[in-house]
Amino acid sequence: MANIQNATLGTGCFWCTEAVFNMVDGIEEVISGYSGGHLDNPTYEDIGTKTSGHAEVVRITFDADKISFEKLLEMFWRSHDPTTLNRQGNDVGPQYRSVIYYHNEEQKVIAEKSKQSAEEVKLWDDPIVTEIAPLINWYPAEDYHQKYFDRVGSRNPYCTFVVGPKVEKFKKVFEDNLKK
Repeated sequence: MANIQNATLGTGCFWCTEAVFNMVDGIEEVISGYSGGHLDNPTYEDIGTKTSGHAEVVRITFDADKISFEKLLEMFWRSHDPTTLNRQGNDVGPQYRSVIYYHNEEQKVIAEKSKQSAEEVKLWDDPIVTEIAPLINWYPAEDYHQKYFDRVGSRNPYCTFVVGPKVEKFKKVFEDNLKK
């Protein structure tokens, strides 16, 4: 029987995050959504006001017998810039913050150790500002956001210039962990 677990991560735009994690062996499902805010059932428009408190995140359902939470976090640190507060590239606002929402105490300990390790090895020149917080809520994003890069890809300039290069870089760094 599979050891199915969930992780909730924010690395800026959820189109990018979903696109890279969808390629990983051992990941059963990736759903774009919103977490961490005070508004129930927020919409993309609500998030865009920068007042709901939510971050764009993905809920990753994974088989921990095939890929560990530690490995997911290694991918997390290398798939975005965790040193920029409330932004990733041209995406600016608290909804684009770098965040790990842990589901239990074990994930909290692993996340804190992983962050400390990334800082110690100087994975990034600047200090890491990633928030590590308990998961208090999660809402799936609207259907049109799900698997966006897979569906739209090169027809959207943002995907061509932002998501596509991120996916290609991720493939090179983690080629041994990709679905065959």
